Amino acid sequence: MTTTAQTNQTPAPAAIPKTAPRTATLEDIPALTQLWQDTGLYRPYNPPAWDVRFAIEATDATLFVWEDNSNNIIGSVMAGHDGHRGWVYYLAVAPSVQKSGLGRKLMDIGEGWLRDQGVWRMQLMVRSENSRTQDFYRHLGYRALDVTVMQKDIDTPPIERPEL
Repeated sequence: MTTTAQTNQTPAPAAIPKTAPRTATLEDIPALTQLWQDTGLYRPYNPPAWDVRFAIEATDATLFVWEDNSNNIIGSVMAGHDGHRGWVYYLAVAPSVQKSGLGRKLMDIGEGWLRDQGVWRMQLMVRSENSRTQDFYRHLGYRALDVTVMQKDIDTPPIERPEL
């Protein structure tokens, strides 16, 4: 008979979110990369460093991060616009605090920032196989559109750029 040793270790306390997000900085790239990997947003052909840098330096985009009481990034939302439509990207909530309302708060922050920019229509993209996330957005009032998203790289893809 095999026995399992019991330990008196206390489970790690749940992350306690701070009361408000802050704007991301370049120093946040490693933590954001980890968060986006942990939440399935990371794609190797789209380096987070490039997107973070772009959002921070652009006048028509922003990236907010939400930290816990230990200054760990536990949530993010990127928002940008083209003067007509607003877009939300990289909405991520650490698995340990999902279903806590933090995702909704981050969406409110992103939508609010876009509203302040004069944007009146919000759009986002969700991978077709990600039904759980689609349900989350439907719950927030988003609806699926009958459109085809098309893409063309008009510059060297970020992964192939020498500075990365």
